[in-house]
Amino acid sequence: MTFVFDELMAPWQGLTLAGIFVFIRVGAVLALLPAFGEQTVPVRVRLALALAFAVVVAPAVSPAIAVQPGLAPLALSVEVAAGLAMGLVLRLMILALQMAGDIAAQATSLSQMLGGTTMDPQPAMGRLMVMAGLALATMTGLHVRAAEAMILSYQVLPVGQLPPAAVLADWGVTEIARAFALAVRLAMPFVAAAFLYNLGIGVINKAMPQLMVAFVGAPAITAGGLGLLLLALPPLLDLWRARLDGVLLMPFGGGG
Repeated sequence: MTFVFDELMAPWQGLTLAGIFVFIRVGAVLALLPAFGEQTVPVRVRLALALAFAVVVAPAVSPAIAVQPGLAPLALSVEVAAGLAMGLVLRLMILALQMAGDIAAQATSLSQMLGGTTMDPQPAMGRLMVMAGLALATMTGLHVRAAEAMILSYQVLPVGQLPPAAVLADWGVTEIARAFALAVRLAMPFVAAAFLYNLGIGVINKAMPQLMVAFVGAPAITAGGLGLLLLALPPLLDLWRARLDGVLLMPFGGGG
């Protein structure tokens, strides 16, 4: 009876092993994926999402998965590392929005007044930018592009194979630098407006020393910052979404 059972299960062993490897990499990506991997999403929902993505990805990549049984534990560890590497570069896009919001709020004097009180304080302007970016990415098909990126990742990082540590380190530093550059680009309208504001306040204070510029300037910079946010947020989010699309297209070395 056992022999018959083994014969019946033999054709499914390869598919089962491939499904396990796919789930490990997909689960690691989902842990850091924007929108789907947020801490506010319940753990059971994230687990169900990981299973759903694995079901989508597995049929496309299972023919290319061939791991010897003796190397399976090492290959599983490599899959976790590959998934976390891919999820990290996608998470950097959210961190870029957060940094841009922090810079913009600080430049427009809104960081202290509207700052959060959680363990990780974040100005309301940055929180608004993050939530708007997540909503925009989700509505424009983030789940489809994420599944495509997971499938394409097996061409760059086959199962059980990782590039040398030096290559991964250079790639990580490059992606972090791009995230900081993107954050500065997104916050630049607010920084420029703050520079012009402070320059104008300085000129007014020099010309009229008796004028209490703080009483005039504080409401002006607050209203100006909110108005600029209203006008600049849509094009800034379009710029961010284009960068996110590029990263999803080539997560391991592209996305300019």
